[in-house]
Amino acid sequence: MLSVRKSGERGYADHGWLKSFHSFSFAGYHDPRHMGWGNLRVINEDRIAPGTGFGTHGHRDMEIISYVLSGELAHQDSMGHVKGIRPGEVQRMSAGRGVTHSEFNHAPGQNTHFLQIWILPDVQGIEPGYEQKTFPDADKRGRLRLVASPDGAQGSVRIHADASLHAGLFDGEAEQATLALQPGRKAYVHLVRGRLQANGQELEGGDALLLEHENQLTLSHGSDAEVLVFDLAP
Repeated sequence: MLSVRKSGERGYADHGWLKSFHSFSFAGYHDPRHMGWGNLRVINEDRIAPGTGFGTHGHRDMEIISYVLSGELAHQDSMGHVKGIRPGEVQRMSAGRGVTHSEFNHAPGQNTHFLQIWILPDVQGIEPGYEQKTFPDADKRGRLRLVASPDGAQGSVRIHADASLHAGLFDGEAEQATLALQPGRKAYVHLVRGRLQANGQELEGGDALLLEHENQLTLSHGSDAEVLVFDLAP
């Protein structure tokens, strides 16, 4: 089963300082047809205006991944981490039994554009945790690079969830990749930017492809494409 969700079908919120597209129901956007996919619960595409951000707030029992596309995201949390997250870096925060944090854009004259991703954990009440790693473009060029996984395989960040996340960059017909999909699992393709074919489906920036009962994902015919691919528990 293949289902395309077009970028313009997502929820949208304009708070002035924050402009956000919601792939799944979130905050003031509610659509019972789009409450998540497998254990993937949130993909918010956020743009934070200069000098603004999310004040200190709390999370519990959620695996949270930040994927910065442009600008820089300043992060501070109750575990003592004070970090800057830049393009090419993946941040994982395990909220566990409770954590507070803030996220800001301190860069003058430049928006911070990033994806905020929530995945439901397979364990609850754990000690909160944090991890951040860099994945160079060269590692993602023309292939799917594992960037998050349950066991930290291939140098990926480790998430406490039955899910894996790959990132790839594709441009031109020579650059293509396949990913085997296991029976009974789900997959989700989120095209960050550009154009790309996924199992023959034409995608443009912001579009998504939801897959179920498929045994393989094939990505091809990219044009300045950056893509995230999730392998998910049903």
